[in-house]
Amino acid sequence: MALDGSARSASDILRLGRGEKLNVIERIFLLAIVAGVILLDVFGVISTPDADHLRSAVSILATATLALFVASPLVATSALGAAFALSFLVDAQALVLTTAAVAAALVMRLGRTSLILSYTAGFLVATAIVAYSDTDVPVNVGIYLIAATVAGGVGFALRMAFARGQRLEKQLAASAEQERQAVLAERRWIAGELHDSIAHHLTIVSLHVQMLEDAEVRADSQEAIRVAARKAMTDLRFVIDLAEDGPRGSEVQIGDLADAVTEAREELDAAGHPVVFDGDIRDERIPRSAEIILARVARESATNILKYAGSGPIVMSLDVTDEMATLTISNPLAQTPRRGLSSSRTGLERMAERVLGGSGEFRAGDVDGRWVVVARLPIARRPDAAADSVQKS
Repeated sequence: MALDGSARSASDILRLGRGEKLNVIERIFLLAIVAGVILLDVFGVISTPDADHLRSAVSILATATLALFVASPLVATSALGAAFALSFLVDAQALVLTTAAVAAALVMRLGRTSLILSYTAGFLVATAIVAYSDTDVPVNVGIYLIAATVAGGVGFALRMAFARGQRLEKQLAASAEQERQAVLAERRWIAGELHDSIAHHLTIVSLHVQMLEDAEVRADSQEAIRVAARKAMTDLRFVIDLAEDGPRGSEVQIGDLADAVTEAREELDAAGHPVVFDGDIRDERIPRSAEIILARVARESATNILKYAGSGPIVMSLDVTDEMATLTISNPLAQTPRRGLSSSRTGLERMAERVLGGSGEFRAGDVDGRWVVVARLPIARRPDAAADSVQKS
């Protein structure tokens, strides 16, 4: 694709279908040269008593037209043509033709294709007129043709150089934007991993801190806090290690469904929420990609249950068929909200994002006084999947 883009850019340059503009440095340089030449001509007229003032005026006028290229190449070339026409009245064709040969560089640098072709044709006609006209001083038009050709080549080279520079600037800007987006994606990934890992353990710590005042469960709460803190540190080190390995995308995911469900059941039981589970968490029909997503759903649901669930059993079920794996988690809603446990709804959004990203279906909401989370993921089985399963067993 990069080669195609470069080829198209080079083709656009060669077609010269778009007019250009002088940059600030080019404008200053051109105006300085024009002003310097005009001053020299004026000084020559003043210092030469027998100078032809009309010829000098036409020559100065032709030189001054070069300054018009700063504003409009079309206006400048038109003015130069008018100066050439006036030159026949005072026999100053050679002087104006010299300026026209120099102006070829500006026409090639700035003009559209139509202007370049028109200027080339006009210059050839002008040299032919001068060659066959009767003048007091013989004019070698070949010199002007060579000078115009060299000047035009210089102008074209400058045009290509500036166009290439602009193209490189755009490429650098696009590359910088890609790097910025990559950094933002990396930050979002780290933030998401920290939320999924650390927020869960901090919720457990916050919950059991509130239970430390109860002497009957203080020992269990202290143990739960110790375990949650250790797991939080382990997960934090894991996320840091992944981040230090280099830029990663959202596709870097970890999770084991059996471990996630077992851990959630232990944490919920420790917090006083009995869990009723139905299904085979080690069903081999669940592909690894779906298992990772369901593990995250189970873990995040456990976090939300610890925050908001009311008293009563927690029901978890895993239904697996050859086409679909469905994880359903429901809990009773609390009559009064817990204090000290904030909510940003980030967990629900990330669960939905993961499930939908796996071409699945996600639902979460109040159903008959219970909060129900349903995650359904398709199971893509290859024709040889059954044979592979037999060989593994």
